Amino acid sequence: MRRIIIIGAGASGLIAGAQAAKRGLDVTIVERNSRPARKVMITGKGRCNVTNACFDINELISNVVRNPRFMYSAFSSFMPYDTMALLQDMGVETKIERGNRVFPVSDKAVDIVDALVKNAKQSGAKIVQGCVASFNTENGVIKSVNLENADIIEGDAFAVCTGGKSYASTGSDGIGYELAKSVGHTITPLKPSLVSLVASNGFIPDLQGLSLRNISIKLLDGEKEIYSDFGEMLFTHYGVSGPVILSASAHMQSPKEHNYKIVIDLKPALDYAALDKRIQRDFSEFANRDFINSLEKLLPNKLIPVIVKRSAIPPSLKVNQITKEQRQSLVELFKNFIVDITDFRPINEAIVTSGGVDVKEINPKTMQSKLVDNLYFAGEVIDVDAYTGGFNLQIAFSTGFLCGNNI
Repeated sequence: MRRIIIIGAGASGLIAGAQAAKRGLDVTIVERNSRPARKVMITGKGRCNVTNACFDINELISNVVRNPRFMYSAFSSFMPYDTMALLQDMGVETKIERGNRVFPVSDKAVDIVDALVKNAKQSGAKIVQGCVASFNTENGVIKSVNLENADIIEGDAFAVCTGGKSYASTGSDGIGYELAKSVGHTITPLKPSLVSLVASNGFIPDLQGLSLRNISIKLLDGEKEIYSDFGEMLFTHYGVSGPVILSASAHMQSPKEHNYKIVIDLKPALDYAALDKRIQRDFSEFANRDFINSLEKLLPNKLIPVIVKRSAIPPSLKVNQITKEQRQSLVELFKNFIVDITDFRPINEAIVTSGGVDVKEINPKTMQSKLVDNLYFAGEVIDVDAYTGGFNLQIAFSTGFLCGNNI
């Protein structure tokens, strides 16, 4: 019986191991942690956004940011409804929330992890604890892996399913890239993706903890628009975070080498003229108030002093003395509130790692290495990543499924 060694018992490794074992192969999944799928445990703030109920393959591909076409065969083989059906077979009911995000009905990530582990074990895969340090090769073929404790595990085929470099505490420490490099694979530059952003504006500390809903953003590099989105965001002590910011980060290269700005439209439902009328209405109601006390119906309290300061309208100026030009500059500020971006937060805080094993060196129909016949890849170690919303876990499941069916 052919011996299959899967390195990493995360989302992709557990699916790959299960599929290979179902084919009657002798499967060993080597996992460094005492508990598998540690990263799955923390996704969706511990609720596990397990996939996205996006059942059209072209729409699914459109949510992949890097190398989307590489994913066509994998998604065709294992779609989000397959993920949901597998979980149901394992006793986990799922529900669909806003943005088609899929969660377990229990809101407990541990239920997803237990189901993935149960699926692998019931299929016949063995999960052993150990840290793979290197490959042993002979005539361009991998013969075995060396563990950090000096043990050697021999196999006939090997799959690297080690995850990326984000959240190293969960086991994603980048070893998969080293293993791939050691047998000749190219690793494209690694950077954080779906990560919070550092901003340089002096008002940032004053807005810490402020959450904005129903806003729209544009990501600019200089004057060029790179990305736009609508939804929620959050100000932090270092800059900005939240769903629209994480998605914007997936479109950014090194901020230190670019001139990135996030332009926030605080009132996207109103065009300039409608917003001007709305402000005039409030100003009529609060005609005898100081300017700083006239914006409570339009803005969260925390944002008012910052807007007032940036508007250059004196805080104590009576509302009935504000000129048309001043009011129109206020409208402009509402529609174009600019945050200057200077850096990503560290890769260890990123939801996913962008970059990885070059897709040109992997067969997209099998996940087999084009350089080493008995080597396969699945999951985040490959240079593919997507938006937030369950898409990255689906990439792990789909590539893992294809890998397990072909290894």
